[in-house]
Amino acid sequence: MGPERGQRQPGALLFDRFWRKAAAVPAAELWKVPFDAADPVRTPRGLNTAAPGVGRALADTVTELKAAGIALDAPLGEHQFVVRNGKRIPVGGGTESHGIWNKIEPVWNPAAGGYSGVSAGSSYIQAVGWDNSRCPVARTLLTYSQSSNPNSPHYSDQTRLFSGERWVTSRFCEKDIAHSPHLRVVRVHERR
Repeated sequence: MGPERGQRQPGALLFDRFWRKAAAVPAAELWKVPFDAADPVRTPRGLNTAAPGVGRALADTVTELKAAGIALDAPLGEHQFVVRNGKRIPVGGGTESHGIWNKIEPVWNPAAGGYSGVSAGSSYIQAVGWDNSRCPVARTLLTYSQSSNPNSPHYSDQTRLFSGERWVTSRFCEKDIAHSPHLRVVRVHERR
């Protein structure tokens, strides 16, 4: 899950809040080398730190974090989380302007000390590939977990996996299904 590792990196919250503000800076001012359709992989590049909007975005972010009582080197996971059964579960990811695969939109509430939970984001994630076998190698995840019932054991199971950057192995071929440790076969038939 790559970029989500930032949830534990010092300063990741500062980076997150800075880029949310810097995204409002016009692209022509933000980058030393603007986007070029003929070179989409290497452009845009070179943050233009001399641009007033960039400096203002950083200064505003520092002021914002200090006012909320948050250290500038705070990891994202301490402030971007969901609560399940009274426990905070750190959640990685971010907004699309960060170039992050897992869309997460937390609610910023400086009076509550920063983000006060996640309002929206990726709900189902899937990665599929093939090795030398006939079956696909698939990993899936329901970031909100399988159940909305707080009494269910599936209320926060996959959310904890998401937080820990782990996946659920999906089973497609008969041999993989048969080897599932939780396999339960139910025969459905019509009553007459």
